[in-house]
Amino acid sequence: MTVKHPRRRLRLATREALTCYLFLLPWAIGFLAFVLGPILASLVLSFMRYDVVTAPRLIGISNFRDMFVTDKRFMMSMGNTAYYVLLYVPLHLLVALGLALLLNQKVRGMPVYRTLFYIPSIVPIVAASILWVWILQPEWGLINSLLGLVGIKGPLWLASLTWSKPSLILMALWGSGSAMIICLAGLQGVPQHLYEAAEIDGADRWDRFRHVTLPMLSPTLFFMLVLGVIGSFQVFTTAYVMTGGGPAESTLFYMLYLYRRAFVFLDMGYAAAMAWILFVVVLTLTLVQFRLANRWVYYEAEQR
Repeated sequence: MTVKHPRRRLRLATREALTCYLFLLPWAIGFLAFVLGPILASLVLSFMRYDVVTAPRLIGISNFRDMFVTDKRFMMSMGNTAYYVLLYVPLHLLVALGLALLLNQKVRGMPVYRTLFYIPSIVPIVAASILWVWILQPEWGLINSLLGLVGIKGPLWLASLTWSKPSLILMALWGSGSAMIICLAGLQGVPQHLYEAAEIDGADRWDRFRHVTLPMLSPTLFFMLVLGVIGSFQVFTTAYVMTGGGPAESTLFYMLYLYRRAFVFLDMGYAAAMAWILFVVVLTLTLVQFRLANRWVYYEAEQR
């Protein structure tokens, strides 16, 4: 048995470390140039007035003060976004869970049904938005035409102050296929012996769902809840394509207003400040959700 010399082992370890760092270098350069660098730059710009044409000028916390004191559209966009989040996220979870329960049945041709329900979630968002503009058209759109067949006069949908945000939520729910697949995977991971034990104890279908399915599916629902809240605060494309923020700015969501301040009014400093406010809000809500998770999220491993 040969024993390597300490210096030789040191040279070998150094060579392996250098090789590792060389492989990591492209990622590190990309992270610094395209992720960390822009993040730090946006933080600096949030304290400046910068219109791209002229040099940035330091103005302190004026951007943040203007948001909460003088900018009515900022609070309007935050209110519109909060409405969207509070309505969409629970409905999104219910629709995804309901579809997963239906598609978890042992029925002939079930893979075909699962595929059909999943397809809308992979349609490009711009194409889906254009499709739903036609579906929601007040005069000859698909939904109002179907309602007219049963004698119901459909609303104006995207042209209505009352129905504009629900219209976008309805369109978003149409693409719940990805969340449905996640719920379906969670359902199929529930141990069957728990259902058998509950059935032996006399539990009916509702009791099995309440005391077995929901607790065992709670980590999946928690995952979807966190991602749903984060994603809902960033709603942009559907409003940009379908309404442009109208009518009367009823669909002026936070990200759409941020886009306007940055690329329409060229107020990059103000837009950067808005981005950081959004980051703080989303981070706070995420931490609150993790803090409350212990009250309702069940992990089977903890009970063993």
